[in-house]
Order: sequence, then C-alpha cells, then structure tokens
Amino acid sequence: MNSTHAIRQLVARALYLKQLTPDIENAINSELTRLGFISEVDYEALELLMAEMDAGRIKLVPAS
Repeated sequence: MNSTHAIRQLVARALYLKQLTPDIENAINSELTRLGFISEVDYEALELLMAEMDAGRIKLVPAS
C-alpha cells in the first residue's frame, strides 16, 4: 500500500463499508507504527472516522 495514502485509503474503506473491521483497525495501527508520525491529512481522515463512529454511522466490528 502506498504509504502516503495508506491511512486515508483504510479510512475510506471503513466509511464505504460503514464498519471498522479488526483488519482495517489493525492495518491503520500498523501503518501509524511504521510511519512513527501522523500527517495532518491522515489526522483529519481519522477524525472523520471517529466522528462517524460517534454519530453511529460506522459500526465497530468485534474480533471473532
């Protein structure tokens, strides 16, 4: 995955699916760990994801 777009693409996938799956969450965490920092654009994408989750439009899917 292109590192400059990985987090935004993962957030976009969660928004499209209307759910944050364990795979998407793990991939976001891995990318954040690998990069060691978060860009302003990625931060805004994650803020949007959290706002959508708080509003109940995105479900958190538990690990099975």
